[in-house]
Amino acid sequence: MARPRSLPDAVVHETICRLLAADGDRGVSFGTVSRATGLAAATLAGRYGTRDAMMRAALGDFWDRVEAATEAAGAEGKAPAFLKAISPAADPHLVSLTLAMPDLRHRAEVWRQQVEAALALRLGRAEPAAMMFALWQGQRIWQPAGGRGFRLKDAAKRLGQAL
Repeated sequence: MARPRSLPDAVVHETICRLLAADGDRGVSFGTVSRATGLAAATLAGRYGTRDAMMRAALGDFWDRVEAATEAAGAEGKAPAFLKAISPAADPHLVSLTLAMPDLRHRAEVWRQQVEAALALRLGRAEPAAMMFALWQGQRIWQPAGGRGFRLKDAAKRLGQAL
């Protein structure tokens, strides 16, 4: 099968993000992205210059999608529904990878503050909002490892009762 001559950046970035989420930054190279997209490694090198620039471009697109999902979820009335609406876009493994990149870390920090502010409006106070954000992210990180977990709806009720 012939290689495609071109793919839009968005498609390449989604592929890179899938590789990053599955295998971390060690799973991304011009070769692995080439095999996953069908583009020649030389095409990717010409488009992005370096592996790091390719990853940063993909993570920049990731944050664009997360921010759009967060804005779109703003109409959700209750805290659990708000977080559930954001969850498909906000892969916790990509969020974690971003925290290690100083030039993208700021986006993650601003997003966390926005989500916590939105939760505070729904829960009535900032402290339970920060706790709920931490519970949500922790649950999403550890969920693939198995275990029973909890429902965010129940956690929101408990947080409200504890205060």
